[in-house]
Amino acid sequence: MEASGWTYRGEGAVNLVLAYNGTRSDLVGKILRIQKVPRNESECGHDYSGLNKQECLLWEEFNEIVSAPTREIAQHYFVQHVMCPLLGSRHVEAGTSIHVTPEFLEAVENNVLQQRPAWRVDATKVNPLCDSVMLMSDLSVFPLGMCKEACSISVEIKPKCGFLSQSEFITEDNDIKRSVTRFKMHQALKLNQEKISEVSAYDPLDLFSGSSDRVRMAINNLLKTPQNNFRVFLDGSLILGGLGGGADTTSSEVGEAFENLLKNVIQAQEGMRTHYFLELISKTVCSSGLLDRLLEVQKLDTTDIEEESLKIVRDYLIAATAKDLSMIISFRPREAGNVESPYNIVSLESTNQSFDYKASFIDLDLKPLKRMEYYYKLDQQIVNCYVQMVKSKHQLDHSGSTVGA
Repeated sequence: MEASGWTYRGEGAVNLVLAYNGTRSDLVGKILRIQKVPRNESECGHDYSGLNKQECLLWEEFNEIVSAPTREIAQHYFVQHVMCPLLGSRHVEAGTSIHVTPEFLEAVENNVLQQRPAWRVDATKVNPLCDSVMLMSDLSVFPLGMCKEACSISVEIKPKCGFLSQSEFITEDNDIKRSVTRFKMHQALKLNQEKISEVSAYDPLDLFSGSSDRVRMAINNLLKTPQNNFRVFLDGSLILGGLGGGADTTSSEVGEAFENLLKNVIQAQEGMRTHYFLELISKTVCSSGLLDRLLEVQKLDTTDIEEESLKIVRDYLIAATAKDLSMIISFRPREAGNVESPYNIVSLESTNQSFDYKASFIDLDLKPLKRMEYYYKLDQQIVNCYVQMVKSKHQLDHSGSTVGA
């Protein structure tokens, strides 16, 4: 492969994602997931070998996972044999591992360096020890040849944890976890650490509620403060949200530009297109049943991170993947009279339109066992920060009421 055909699509903590815009027909509509490592050389390659002894014990019933020569190939088999059966093969693609050269990796990294957020560049780089990458379908577009004009629009949502923990193992000091979502508490910590400029009003419980009104409210709040939880693509190009990072708020200028870009997708008067697009997303989320299945997998974490029992570690790690994945829903307006389609169909009565849609889960990375200690410490940090914030607010309110009296 030639490096010049690949462009920056985004990245997470573990992988760099590139989309193909070259001329090779067999690569059109494909993306690459390339493993990253910390820029600190002493840590370079530490995750590239296969699973460690403890992880092999944990996943011993899945021979292909434990015998994989590299962690990346183990990830592939984890998606194929663990997450796919749980979330449904129709909504999960494991991808194909392909060989690449060090020269290719160096070239693509240099090509996209200017598009990557500076803080990502400072923290991570492409793993120079990789000899393979994952080739996958670009789920933000429909297959070439099925639509002549630019008309596919996709939304990527990171739902986060959709339930309140009721584990009997939660300590009394951390009882707040039974009534406040982890997402809301984590927002307080991120604000305290100045990682965000304002907290999001998004509540995962609304998105997972099954109530059309609450789901619509969740989608609206995601649009207002996308952070790294909400992105929209038009024919594979990002038109709303952060590219490789977060976008704290959607300004009025961004909102107006977004409204204008929807004109070829949503047939409505100016000022109403965004409204109806959010309605389309909400209706699809409710009718697809995607989140019902995801919630079942998230709830494999029945004992919470505070329980130190090895027998539940595997389910915890699977649930951790489910709480951190993204789902991508792609829409394509249907032409009048076209009754045949291999895709699901959703109708938007408000604009008298019908859309083909496909929905998938992405970012299904196998969580390393050694991260358990990190998860525990982060959990305690999130809870402690939120509790202190609530106490400070209560003291301030009480002080104010005393002065006023």
